[in-house]
Amino acid sequence: MLKKTKLGLLPLVAATFFMVSGGPYGIEGLVRQSGYAGAIATLFLIPLIWALPTGLMVGELAAAIPAEGGFYVWVRRALGPFWGFQEAWLSMSASVFELAAYPAIFVLSLGQLWPTALHNPYRVLIPAVVILGCVAWNMLGAKAVGNGSIVLGVLLLAPFGLMIALAPHRQFATSAVHPSWYSGLIIAMWNFMGWDNASTVAQEVNDPQKTYPRTMFWAVAAVTLVYIAPILAVGYSGVPSSSWTDGGWVSLAGGIRPWLAVPVLLTIMVSVIGQVNSLTMSYSRIPLAVAEDHLAPSALRNLWCSLLFCGLIWTLALSLSLDRILLLDILLYGASLILEFVALIVLRIREPDLVRPFRIPGGTRGAVLIVASPCLLLVVAAVLNRNEQIGSISAAMLASVVAICGVFVYPLAKKICSSE
Repeated sequence: MLKKTKLGLLPLVAATFFMVSGGPYGIEGLVRQSGYAGAIATLFLIPLIWALPTGLMVGELAAAIPAEGGFYVWVRRALGPFWGFQEAWLSMSASVFELAAYPAIFVLSLGQLWPTALHNPYRVLIPAVVILGCVAWNMLGAKAVGNGSIVLGVLLLAPFGLMIALAPHRQFATSAVHPSWYSGLIIAMWNFMGWDNASTVAQEVNDPQKTYPRTMFWAVAAVTLVYIAPILAVGYSGVPSSSWTDGGWVSLAGGIRPWLAVPVLLTIMVSVIGQVNSLTMSYSRIPLAVAEDHLAPSALRNLWCSLLFCGLIWTLALSLSLDRILLLDILLYGASLILEFVALIVLRIREPDLVRPFRIPGGTRGAVLIVASPCLLLVVAAVLNRNEQIGSISAAMLASVVAICGVFVYPLAKKICSSE
């Protein structure tokens, strides 16, 4: 059986940090596309119009409805079982693309220290070990994941703290904005998404009515700081923004002090483990909650079975050799996020007397205004990047096909599992 000790504020903040960020890896393209000034401005703006509204929504709903399954339960309660199932389908579909890709990053980083890792069978076995190892870690309980996230967070941030402290202070590097600057918007949005993932373990959180609002505040602040501070340090060391490349933190650290390259390389693997571990904790509660509503096999009502199921689908997806497909992730995640925002407003109207220990200010109108900015940003990002391709297929088209599949799976799931 899983241990029942509950998550406190600091472990939940640390776990949320890894669900969303995992460190400054992935923002290199933003600096290259937007320049230092543009990147820093974007990293100040995106939390205000993208992360903070989501955090406020999570703070209100997680405090009012602290249920296992989190956002799935909110949508089901507000909009009914059909839309609740779509919320779960979109979230789990996005998880396949996301969590099948992170272990590949682990292997690429390990390959710089041990080249054999890049060849078969290790390039498949090692990612599988990462996923299944995190599944085993999660079997120790949410508290173990939260405490582990604190340790991993310290290990992750230590080399970047040294980078900031040791960076030479020269004239701030000049930079130009790339013509396709809007692709940096997608990068920033991707690096600030996932706040609602923390909600799925609400029943395993100590005093969730107070803990969730505080967690959202501190986690947003921590992620923003972790992104901006290293960029400023590298900018003041005189490195031009045009030299930033994807995965370039190792060379950037080596440019400040050669010996810093290896610790930063190792923290990439620490980041992957932290992200996979925390997201496994989050996503594994969704099949469990869906199964309790008789829309998934009854075996998944056992958390260990749900963990093993998630680990299995992510391990099987490793054969797809997917990279981090940012736009596809954002489209699937964005669709589920819009359903959560709709649930927030509907619950405000249908259940005005629901006890809300934390409430977005301004009444229902204030809630609508708060959620309008991320919804508008999703539309703008989709329009600006409408020509993004995944091979020969439009990313928007692929995301639409995946989403529509959930509509057809629902009646089958309802028919097959309703009698269990």
